[in-house]
Amino acid sequence: MTWVNLFSFLRKFSVILLLTTVLFLTGCQNLIETPKSTNVTKITLWQGVNPPSNRDILQKLVDRFNQQHPDIKVESLYVGQAEQQLPKILAAVVGNAPPDLLWFNATLTGQLVELNAILPLENWLQKLPEFSQIDPALLESMEYQKHTWSVPFATNNVGIFYRPSLFKAAGITELPQTWEQLRQVARKLTIDTNGDRKVDQHGIFLPLGKGEFAVFLWLPFMWSGGGELVAKDNQTPAIVNEGAISAMEFWQSLIADGSAVLSSPERGFEIDDFLAGKVAMQITGPWTLGQLKATGVDFDVFPIPTKLRPATAIGGENLFVFKSNPKQEAAALKFAQFAIAEEFQTQWAINTGYLPVNLTARQSKQYQTFVAEQPAVKVFLDQAKYGRSRPIFPRYSRLSESLGRALESVLLGKSTPESALKTAQDRLNLIFR
Repeated sequence: MTWVNLFSFLRKFSVILLLTTVLFLTGCQNLIETPKSTNVTKITLWQGVNPPSNRDILQKLVDRFNQQHPDIKVESLYVGQAEQQLPKILAAVVGNAPPDLLWFNATLTGQLVELNAILPLENWLQKLPEFSQIDPALLESMEYQKHTWSVPFATNNVGIFYRPSLFKAAGITELPQTWEQLRQVARKLTIDTNGDRKVDQHGIFLPLGKGEFAVFLWLPFMWSGGGELVAKDNQTPAIVNEGAISAMEFWQSLIADGSAVLSSPERGFEIDDFLAGKVAMQITGPWTLGQLKATGVDFDVFPIPTKLRPATAIGGENLFVFKSNPKQEAAALKFAQFAIAEEFQTQWAINTGYLPVNLTARQSKQYQTFVAEQPAVKVFLDQAKYGRSRPIFPRYSRLSESLGRALESVLLGKSTPESALKTAQDRLNLIFR
């Protein structure tokens, strides 16, 4: 993306309004600024942590860092979900008002590098004792064009949560391992529970929306069906393939059967219907474990059923350090080191359900005790070896948006999978050309 195109893009989306928001987020603390004689370095962390209970855990860990480093003050700011954050981030970079630290998935790496907005981290990271403790499977998400641009904050992958009590009531004794078995189980779990001739319990909850979250939950099915997102050069979208078509057809079949219920637009992460027993299964990840444990409802999880091969999507967010000045960059790097260390990773994982990125934390007695008490975690740990990462080239967001539009069109019955994907591919050809 050229600078001309970037400015054109930002103008179309009311850059003035976005910059006002950015300046508010980054500058409102000046209203209560401490005396200028202070030696405290203030830095901001932008994040989109959900659910809110997980944001509370993050705040406690940020407070702990601030207590341990009285010369640094980290302010954690929730700035919305990924699709809400992206225009704010781009506006912040262009307006020279970015945060010091950004919590975001690694797919943004290429675009931030292209904008010359973030620090390369390899020289700093390789000197840290924590470097050797990072899960090697996550290194790919940190690297682009032979440099390291971020550190992993937490990792996860996608599985299917279910309510064992509802499975038992429906007489289901075996968990589905294939797409067809999942479809049959979803049908069996779709019932009228009160005799009013209306379905009030559906088999499965599917995310609706054009945003990245719905795409992320759909990708394991595409990969399991043998599909890919990009051509062999890993830079050019190639989404019209049998795996992508069959994955959309499968989700479409769940809708046609009447066994799936769609989320509200862009609200696929909500688990209210699952908690209420209105749906028996939901595609999501370990980030919901903390919330589920707090409710006391019965739940368990099984791996994504397969078509041609086992697959899941590796998720989680990385920390990016933005260019600013030596003092603030040094403070941001201290927090980044704190975030990848054993103590932070253990506490974050145990309290939220995310998987630790630090292998020492993952192998610690405290975390192993947690896994023994919460068997659902082991499912995500075991299937991580089948995980796939999303591409991190500069225009991944355009690929995701086009794919999300196609998925939404199919789920709403507006087009067939093949025609929706072809329309998306034609749009991507123009963008990438």
